[in-house]
Amino acid sequence: MAIQRLSNSAPALALRQAGLLEYQLVMQMKGRTVRHITAVVAAILLVSALAGCQRTSSRYSKYSDSLFDVFNTLITVVAYTQSEEEFNSHFAKIRARFEQLHRLYDIYNDYQGMKNVKTINDNAGVQPVKVDKAIIDLLLFSKDWYRCTGGKTNVAMGAVLRIWHDYREEGQNDPGSAKLPPMKDLLEAEKHTDIDKVIIDAENGTVYLADPEMSLDVGAVAKGYATEIVAREMAEAGLKSALISSGGNIRAIGKPLDGVRERWGVGIQNPDESIVPDEQNVLDVIFINDSSVASSGDYMRYYVVNGRVLHHIIDPATLMPADYYRAVTVMTGHAGVADFLSTTLFLLPYEQSRALAESLDGVEAVWVMPDGEVEATDGMKAIMRSQGASGASVR
Repeated sequence: MAIQRLSNSAPALALRQAGLLEYQLVMQMKGRTVRHITAVVAAILLVSALAGCQRTSSRYSKYSDSLFDVFNTLITVVAYTQSEEEFNSHFAKIRARFEQLHRLYDIYNDYQGMKNVKTINDNAGVQPVKVDKAIIDLLLFSKDWYRCTGGKTNVAMGAVLRIWHDYREEGQNDPGSAKLPPMKDLLEAEKHTDIDKVIIDAENGTVYLADPEMSLDVGAVAKGYATEIVAREMAEAGLKSALISSGGNIRAIGKPLDGVRERWGVGIQNPDESIVPDEQNVLDVIFINDSSVASSGDYMRYYVVNGRVLHHIIDPATLMPADYYRAVTVMTGHAGVADFLSTTLFLLPYEQSRALAESLDGVEAVWVMPDGEVEATDGMKAIMRSQGASGASVR
């Protein structure tokens, strides 16, 4: 299994000059090593360079910028605007909104004057917590999709996922001492993952965890859901042409206003290659407008125990990392749905996973099998470069 970490090469400027604007790899930010900036181990690469000509129309120019330490990821915005001032104005709003949503959905940190998901967890079995509508909406969304997709992706799995998180952190910090969590501890934690004990009072804006030992973990959906919120708000604010990338989640607003292309190109990371942005590391390219793409893979957050790679996507049936695929990529209209479904499809055997994808309107998917074989829905094939699609047209 050729899983690689980032090298210390390819600084942001070189990537810009190569046309790979979107993942500006900063190896150290505010004292954190790249291992802690999880989104540089991203599932998807934006590949505007792969579309060829970068000429812009007379009215619009291309700009990009990035922010760090939000959702523990690298967030990049590529947009066509009529001036740099216009882009900077939009980017400032995007930054502020992502920072706010990050704090609201955070399960690890407190923020003065704010009640967030951590506050809900801290009050499990104690009292309901009145929270921002963005939290209420996220949790209602997650419960609805949990029910309609068979209950694989569960935001109430916090007790189990916290154990895995702690062992993964210890294993990354001290690889020589890396070990598996004891199954008895995982089984005990599993007793406290009943999503029906997440009591949401939408009218009063409160959330209550009825089991004092349970906790929420919204990592499977929060980035995508936040990206959708930001994209919709920015479109309403007048941003006409942009790609917003948050880790393994990408949301397109409109089409690229470069006077050449009709669709954005989004490259799917090859799980067997380095995640440094390079066309050789791209498995395929899909072409989209006003849509979202999300990917889940075994090469993202992981640690190694006795040569075994243990990634972060935990199967609730086994309480161990799922091993059906190397990666799953989903394309659909809503970034939160794409994020949620990429995890769900990753957690299901192929026949069930494909059947679920094909049962949902407007959802397309790609599966990378353990042996490297690639499967895709018919609708996804129609927008894949390998099947004849391009930024000018689909197949």
